[in-house]
Amino acid sequence: MTVPFEPHRFRSTVPYYARYRVPYPDRLIAFVAERCGLQRAHHVLDLGCGPGQLAIAFACLGATVTAIDPEPSMLAAARESATEAGVSLETIEGSSYDLHPTLGHFRLVTLGRSFHWMDRDATLAVLDRLIERGGAIALFGDKRIETRGADWRALVERLCEEFVPALAAERRERKQTEEPHEAVLLRSAFSSLERHGVIVTRRLGADDIVGRAYSSSTTSPDNLGERRAAFEQALREGLARLSPTAEFSEIVEVNALIARRSADL
Repeated sequence: MTVPFEPHRFRSTVPYYARYRVPYPDRLIAFVAERCGLQRAHHVLDLGCGPGQLAIAFACLGATVTAIDPEPSMLAAARESATEAGVSLETIEGSSYDLHPTLGHFRLVTLGRSFHWMDRDATLAVLDRLIERGGAIALFGDKRIETRGADWRALVERLCEEFVPALAAERRERKQTEEPHEAVLLRSAFSSLERHGVIVTRRLGADDIVGRAYSSSTTSPDNLGERRAAFEQALREGLARLSPTAEFSEIVEVNALIARRSADL
């Protein structure tokens, strides 16, 4: 299943994305860099970079990073954060549909929670021409292992069904029918796969959960529109019922799926 391309899908999530999404641990970044043989001045492409968490992390390791995203405000946030971190990025407004050999060649291509929005087979075919021999792709993501205490995720899902029912149905269908990334990679040139994960415990308050909801393409401020205030009120009231102290925690595995060409091993 290929999701219809909507370049500004995450436009209104920019203030929330980097702050409230599960961060990528430094030790996971370091592991991927070492495992992929990344050295200073090697070229990295961060595809669907969002506000630039991965791009900046690899630039801090000395890589020369090109960051691509279709949303201009995401790129602006990435540039601002890069300046604060003391690194530079080349930012390009575009998407997987704009990949072209003129971009150059890369040792590593990173994708942070973005691959499922693309025509994955077509994207991998193009990346096969852009990634140098011995190079790799790294898909970063996270999965919940346990929600401790009250299940705030179920509350968010219920409110999603109530406030944006059509989008909730689309997301549900996508999750049920979408082919796993691993299956797509296994039929591509990048069929040698391995995964490394870091398990973390995160403590969350009501503000964190509201911000997480606003960072989603489904319950983004744009999609909620005039119902945003009612959604937030219902979410905060529901969280207060679940936990009078408004304290929640979760165990999450943040992982990187590394894909290489078998011939390069």
